[in-house]
Amino acid sequence: MLLGIVLVALNLRIAIAAVSPILDVVRRDVAFDDTLAGLLGAAPLVSFAVFGSLAPVVARRLGLEPTLVAALLLSATGEVVRSTTGTPAAFIAWSVVALGGMGIGNVLLPPLVKRYFPDRIGPVTAAYSMTMAFSTTAPPLLAVPLARQLGWRTSVGVWSVLAVVAVVPWCVVIARRAATGHGRRDVDGLPPGASGPADQRVRSGTGRVWRSPLAWGLAVTFGMNSLNTYALFAWLPQILTDAGLEAEAGGRWVALLAILGLPMSFAGPLLAARLRDPWPLVAALAGCYVCGYLGLALSPATGTAVWIVLLGLAQGVFPVVLALINLRTRTAEGATALSGFVQGAGYTAAAPGPVLVGVVHEVTGSWTPALAVLLVTVGVLAVVSLVACRPAVLEDTWGARPRG
Repeated sequence: MLLGIVLVALNLRIAIAAVSPILDVVRRDVAFDDTLAGLLGAAPLVSFAVFGSLAPVVARRLGLEPTLVAALLLSATGEVVRSTTGTPAAFIAWSVVALGGMGIGNVLLPPLVKRYFPDRIGPVTAAYSMTMAFSTTAPPLLAVPLARQLGWRTSVGVWSVLAVVAVVPWCVVIARRAATGHGRRDVDGLPPGASGPADQRVRSGTGRVWRSPLAWGLAVTFGMNSLNTYALFAWLPQILTDAGLEAEAGGRWVALLAILGLPMSFAGPLLAARLRDPWPLVAALAGCYVCGYLGLALSPATGTAVWIVLLGLAQGVFPVVLALINLRTRTAEGATALSGFVQGAGYTAAAPGPVLVGVVHEVTGSWTPALAVLLVTVGVLAVVSLVACRPAVLEDTWGARPRG
């Protein structure tokens, strides 16, 4: 189970990370204009929001494991086919397919941890969060050499192999269940139609996640953090270049920003699992955002390393929220519903962020107002995370009523 979870996590950012370093090469061959390139840049957040929202619905019908297998195969298909296309529209469409599979995987990983490792939520979340961070940093280092040696199509399509490999452990799980007569199980771990303990039925079966203040708190916290993360990766190189640094230096600082996600991906879930109320941790990470943005606004070319380290550490909000999805639910069904809502609503809120930052910079001619916008979103994150972090359980707050 742990191998399966880690292999899935390894696939969840590759469709993004493998293309961005060689986008200029792809554009020359596939004839992207700036507008279509912008659409491609917006595709991850939009795909994660749409497909992530659909994941709980599909999982309730098919079960967690079969839905995950379908998502991995969907992602592999999108990665392969887009590497063979010759038009921008087809490349974007099949990128959405690949990203859609990843969006479903994003949502299903927390409930799978809840199902198979309910007493190891912190360590297992740390393991797959670190793997996701690694899958963000490794492909950019390999994509350019692969494109030079084998061509950009191979560089883009070869990562589909990892999705196919990730399917294997879950096919074994499904086959074993079929062989032992267990068959498909609902996302709460019970066979279809089975009756569990009355308390579990009341608390897990009939709630509406959007009724829960906890769910909204987690969704807004997740969304504001994602907005800042994607805005930084989109605009940090230009911010530093406009401050007088060389273009190559901007790329190196972005790489450092991604690498700093690794230690926080490990530490964040472990700390969240140990703290009854992890809001002080989230507030400290929000403070890192504030100090990093103030540094970029006041002295971007001096002290750059300090500002990037602070912003890199601030990314720890993401794995903390992933851990809280499981820590604040009782059942895999609750974790599935909460994960789908948090990531669907969160990525929807985050999607306009990079565009908004670019528009503010273009209108004002300065990065200071754009960074001020990001500071406002960090303030929202810090305040709303009070609700997200307080000790509560989704099944007690989502308006559940007894079945039957």
